[in-house]
Amino acid sequence: MGIYILISVLILITCVLLVLIVLVQNSKGGGLASNFQSSNQFMGVRKTADFLEKTTWTLAVILLVLSLFSILIIPKNTGTVKTQESEIQKQINNTKAPAKDFPVPPAKK
Repeated sequence: MGIYILISVLILITCVLLVLIVLVQNSKGGGLASNFQSSNQFMGVRKTADFLEKTTWTLAVILLVLSLFSILIIPKNTGTVKTQESEIQKQINNTKAPAKDFPVPPAKK
């Protein structure tokens, strides 16, 4: 159970990082990255965009791998637990059969 919680936390952290990286990227109309371009003159705009794109793809692959790995470690019921009867099924089983002779209402004239 502990490894499942660890994988779930890693998936959550990856999702948050992925959202932040996508928001920082410079879109066609300018994004949050446009505010920081003047401070990144030593790397250049193109290298920054390449880094952000590679980081996005890396985080997406990590998220995919963690999601697929979590499928393997999800706790499953092995079928040894007795099947429990639902409340509705109990009520259906305890219901008496209706009487066969129903009173017929008088016909309207």
